[in-house]
Parts: sequence; structure tokens; C-alpha cells
Amino acid sequence: MVKFRNFVIPVLGALVALLMTSAVAMAQQDHADAVATPAGATISSAISIVHTAHLHFGQIIPGVGAGTVEQSAAATPERTPTDCTLGNSTTVSPATFTVGGEPNATYAISLPDDGTVTLTGAGDPMAVTGFTSNPDRTGTLSGGGLETLYVGATLNVGASQAAGEYTGTFDVTVTYN
Repeated sequence: MVKFRNFVIPVLGALVALLMTSAVAMAQQDHADAVATPAGATISSAISIVHTAHLHFGQIIPGVGAGTVEQSAAATPERTPTDCTLGNSTTVSPATFTVGGEPNATYAISLPDDGTVTLTGAGDPMAVTGFTSNPDRTGTLSGGGLETLYVGATLNVGASQAAGEYTGTFDVTVTYN
């Protein structure tokens, strides 16, 4: 019996030690620490738009009936009259803007809707409609992060519109694509 006890007690002690060791080992395997994982962000410069020239339709001589003057969105705009006559063109200019931002980025151009812009002055207000842009609705900034944006439109001239200066304002919005 002593022999049995000498054998059983060390074996039981070894089993208890083994169980305690494997519980600790198992506890350590229940989780793992994550390795260092990179995180990052890219901060872009804000897009900007700076007005550099007014939209001006130049001198117009109204007709007996209502007419229009369509002006293109170009550095040197073309004017196309309907039922009115074009006068001096020295003051003709497209609305001109400098758009700035991230180099080579594309951007969307938002122009006024018809019925939202009028020129007021000596006579009845005149609606400005059919806004166009160059580039047309989407632009791409240069490698230096700049682009010139031109805006043209159609001026609706009233029948026998009163002579004088007419002015108004409108908004052009640019947003990154």
C-alpha cells in the first residue's frame, strides 16, 4: 500500500499541475493582441471660385416686339440677337471666374435655373435665362489646381424696352465630383 501511495500521490500531483498549467495556457489563448495597424486620411484643399468679370450683354437696341440676345460662354463671346439689334460691343463680356482647388480634380458647375435671374433698371425687368458654361457643367482643374470658367446666357428684351442701364446678380456654384 505504501508503494501504491508513493505512486498515486506523485501522479495525482502531476495531474493537478498539468490541469492548472493547461487552464492558464488556455486562458492565454482566448485572446490575441492586434498588431499595429496603419490608419490615415487625406485632407484636400477646399474648392474656391473667384469672380473676375461681369456678365455684360453690351449695347442692345430693342425692337417693336420682344426679342432676345444669346451670349456664348467663351473668352470672346458671340452674341446672337433675335428681334432686336446689337449696338456697340465694347462692354460685352462673359461672367468669368477662377476656380481653384486640388490639382487635376474634377468639379461640377451649378448655374441658375430659368426664371430666377432678372436685370432691373429704367424699364420693365428683363429675365436672364438659358445659362451656359465653358467648361460645360463639369470642369477639370489644371496640374496647378486652377481653371478659368466662363458663363453666358440669354437676355430676354421686352418690346420697346426703356433705354438705360440694367443690373442684376446671380450665383454660380462649384463642387468637387
